[in-house]
Amino acid sequence: MADERIIERDDGVTTERVTERNGGGTTTVVERGGGGGGLILGIIALVIVVVGAFYFLSTNSSETRKDDAIAEAAKSIGDGAKKVGDAAEKAGDKVEASTTTTTESTK
Repeated sequence: MADERIIERDDGVTTERVTERNGGGTTTVVERGGGGGGLILGIIALVIVVVGAFYFLSTNSSETRKDDAIAEAAKSIGDGAKKVGDAAEKAGDKVEASTTTTTESTK
């Protein structure tokens, strides 16, 4: 009568199964290993996600700075136009005042 004994060991990385049989005097060892390929791919994917997030966040920040600079330039132009308008209004008032004075003195 042949006895058969199966021993299985798993250390988290490699799974090993040993089958022993009394009768033929042979031992069969079957090894299956994970190899760590999935772990390496996971780390690479994580690095890609982190780099992509950094790129998009820094791009958004530079876009915000550019938008702020444009808004500041537009405000400066608006302030300059207001000053020109005020100066034109003052000049118009002076011309009107001098015209009124000249008209009254000619009467």
